[in-house]
Amino acid sequence: MKRAALALAAALAVASVHAKADEKTLRIGVLTDMGGQYADGNGPGSVLAARMAVQDFGGSILGRPIEVIAADHQNKPDIGASIAREWLDQKGVDMIAEGVNSAVGLAIQGVTRERRKIFLISGSGSSDLTGKECSPTGIHWTYDTYASSNATARALLALGLKSWFFITADYSFGQALQRDATNAIRAGGGEVVGSVLAPFNTTDFSSYLIAARASQARVVAYANAGSDFANTAKQAVEFGLPQSGKTVTALQVTITDVPAIGLQVLQGMLFTESWYWDLNDASRAFARRFEAERHAMPTAYQAGVYSAISHYLKAVRDAGTTDSAAVVARMRATPVRDFFTQTGRVREDGRMVHDMYLMRFKKPEDSKGKWDLYDLVATVPGDEAFRPMAQGNCPFVKS
Repeated sequence: MKRAALALAAALAVASVHAKADEKTLRIGVLTDMGGQYADGNGPGSVLAARMAVQDFGGSILGRPIEVIAADHQNKPDIGASIAREWLDQKGVDMIAEGVNSAVGLAIQGVTRERRKIFLISGSGSSDLTGKECSPTGIHWTYDTYASSNATARALLALGLKSWFFITADYSFGQALQRDATNAIRAGGGEVVGSVLAPFNTTDFSSYLIAARASQARVVAYANAGSDFANTAKQAVEFGLPQSGKTVTALQVTITDVPAIGLQVLQGMLFTESWYWDLNDASRAFARRFEAERHAMPTAYQAGVYSAISHYLKAVRDAGTTDSAAVVARMRATPVRDFFTQTGRVREDGRMVHDMYLMRFKKPEDSKGKWDLYDLVATVPGDEAFRPMAQGNCPFVKS
């Protein structure tokens, strides 16, 4: 009995030590699409980017080890919200990152706003995340639907291409992309002559492409992403859309989708990007490290995950606390200067403002390798690329 009592006491002591160590761990949760249509551009690569950021920071902070955990939200808002609640309420997660898929991102933002926890958004695009659905502890890092559509629309309008038709993914991301592009088109003197809504993750775009070709529009815009974009672009050639004389443009591009589509299909198409691996020496250095692990170049979203988490960890260190309000205040006060951007700043509405890039897909004969895909047309300063804060109607911004 005495030995049993001693063994029990020892076990309890060990458990207590582990519990205290567990309480000290700073946990970062990457909530992403691990197996669906956004998995290649986000998913495991975003988890890798998060772990690279933690490793480069040193693996600990304020005397606490840093742990990255991950989960698959399956592109379902209810699952994403449920995991976020469990992480924050039971798993001791201090901050959630990524949230690709705008419907899921908006659901996670609701949970983190309610619990006053930080959400660093990289994959979700809806500009509502810093507008009517903003959060005092949410920071939208990589891009949004306003910035992705604004520069592209203005460039094509400047070429005299005034009439537009949209093929739009029928969920919050696609709808926000079309809305923001439409506002830019009308502001530039253009008009939208038609649009169709395609179900998320559909594989047959034939009827939508036929409608686009039959329209009087000079520009057909793909307001979608991931496999939706890939299927639209490939099937458009089969239905003769680019050959019909219409100008085709993409409003959101993920580099990992491009090799499978092919430059033969995409060549010459204009689009706006938030980051590209071949921009400069710093971006290339990060990309080569990432590629060595992932065997693919990082997407802008994955680079954004690294950048956002690095900025967060520096803010925790400098603030001397993980308190969300104090950390967000420090993140806003500190310029973002890294391989992702040298011009970044976090606004009061949660928008991380940085330069965007008007790009054009290369011709196949001009590409020097699998990932040599884009030509830089113009750099768009952040204040021109992103929606002015006063127009977003974020309820937490002081008037």
